[in-house]
Amino acid sequence: MTRTLVPLLLCSLALPPAAFAQQAADAVSPEASSAAGTSGFSDRAQAALAARDAGDPIEAQDWMVAAANPLAVEAGADVLAEGGTAADAMVAVQAVLGLVEPQSSGLGGGAFLVWYDAESGELTTLDGRETAPLEVTPTLFQDETGEPLAFFDAVVGGLSVGTPGTPALMEEAHRRWGQANWASLLDPAISLADDGFAVSARMASSIAGDAERLSTFQATADYFLPGGEPLAEGTLLQNSAYADTLRAMQAQGADAIYEGPIAEGIVATVRGAEGNPGLLSLRDLEVYEVIERPAVCADYLVYDVCGMGPPSSGALTVGQILGIAGNHDISDPANPDTWRVIGDASRLAFADRGRYMADSDYVPMPTEGLVDADYLADRATLLDTDAALEEVAPGTPTWDHAQLWADDQSIEFPSTSHISIVDGYGNVLSMTTTIENGFGSRLMAPGGFLLNNELTDFSFRTHDDGVPIANRIEPGKRPRSSMSPTIVMQDGEPVLAIGSPGGSRIIGYVAQTIIAHLDWGMDIQDAISMPHAVNRFGTYDLEEGTDAENLAEALTEMGFEVNLRDLNSGLHAIAITPDGLLGGADPRREGIALGQ
Repeated sequence: MTRTLVPLLLCSLALPPAAFAQQAADAVSPEASSAAGTSGFSDRAQAALAARDAGDPIEAQDWMVAAANPLAVEAGADVLAEGGTAADAMVAVQAVLGLVEPQSSGLGGGAFLVWYDAESGELTTLDGRETAPLEVTPTLFQDETGEPLAFFDAVVGGLSVGTPGTPALMEEAHRRWGQANWASLLDPAISLADDGFAVSARMASSIAGDAERLSTFQATADYFLPGGEPLAEGTLLQNSAYADTLRAMQAQGADAIYEGPIAEGIVATVRGAEGNPGLLSLRDLEVYEVIERPAVCADYLVYDVCGMGPPSSGALTVGQILGIAGNHDISDPANPDTWRVIGDASRLAFADRGRYMADSDYVPMPTEGLVDADYLADRATLLDTDAALEEVAPGTPTWDHAQLWADDQSIEFPSTSHISIVDGYGNVLSMTTTIENGFGSRLMAPGGFLLNNELTDFSFRTHDDGVPIANRIEPGKRPRSSMSPTIVMQDGEPVLAIGSPGGSRIIGYVAQTIIAHLDWGMDIQDAISMPHAVNRFGTYDLEEGTDAENLAEALTEMGFEVNLRDLNSGLHAIAITPDGLLGGADPRREGIALGQ
């Protein structure tokens, strides 16, 4: 289908794209706007922050990195400038993020990585998702009456902690594609941990907003709430325990986390969590493995949109949204009907997600059927109307063999981070990394890092009216995720690396930004910065304080329930063009792109 590329005119308001960028920055993230002047960032980082908030993409010819904190981005940029690969740079970026953005990701969490190899032309995905302890039972998150626990009753403490996967993923990516000395890649984070770094505005705001839960456990409170008060923006914060952990990793690799004193400390912290102990064991750490999985790709316009398959629902659901919506004319973002189609395409995709998607090592899944072009075209006929769908149900994709599942009932709250990197050799990396909820389980391991609460991404219920739920908890299983690290291909070549945090709204953020960039012709920074409009389960969430609010009346008349709210994405993307690289970072947070 041929599309005309047009500038974004949301609800016929002829604001230039840069105005949307500034509006999003002003309305959604005052803490990010203030970060450049108060967090001790370098001149080049502050220039990148200023460009981002002005709506200007970063331009480069040789390499680029985009991530959620300037200190982490600079660590990755230095690696690339010295001839390192995207895998090398990722190790440096992730190690720093775990220190300066601990509420979102770190050594105690998990990640998904999508890799384009310039030499072979192949796409590879690595699954570094956390696993359920081998001792779990199906009723882990149910009370004595069989009812699901309240979310934070399950989250805070050891019960929610899965086996961390991020350290193993860092090492595996470096083993496959790195060429820099492993130990040197951890030096920037070690220096920051030893010498101290200035607490950013976003980190300080996150601590203040979660102070009550952070005070539950003494080690966590001592770090984030010294003297009983939340760390203030600009405070010089040191973490010698984290530095020592990274030194152990320099000497032993990821084994330093999965065996020996650090592993013993993790297990003791989880199993000894007062009031809510967990089941993680040394055996769980010992047997953990990163899994290579085939990429899931879906057609959109002239592109292949590729990402992580199960246990992630990201690539499948993003692919379904694009595949369904692409059967309709959505070329005019000024037309509210465009947003009706995108919104209901998302609802249909989320219905399939809730019914079918889980860890395919444990449950049969119609993975190929869910993104089959004929199936999506058939689903798209449901949108041949001018009103919102009154109700939405899962479809019947083609199966290799039949299985009956009930709809999922899991809860997913956002706290995640995304890294996009293109190196000087043409390799492309897209990696989304998380500890699940903000500050994860709120348990600080003796090694100076927080532990995840990833097990609460499973459904708390195991069955619905006697029918099993695919995403129920089982020993060793990986919980379903919405993380959507994506590489978009055209004629076998990468044209875009993108991803975002945001819980299950990640899927909508990524899909909308891909549409805005590839179909509406917006440059990558403008596509990231534009106001969000996201529909998952029927209610249309519109980004409060932006021109997305002007969609409310038309969408309500179409039959949608509309909710105005903060939509705090953290998109980081790199567009790969014939003329070079263009990088963008989300003005709603404090990330940047740097390149050369």
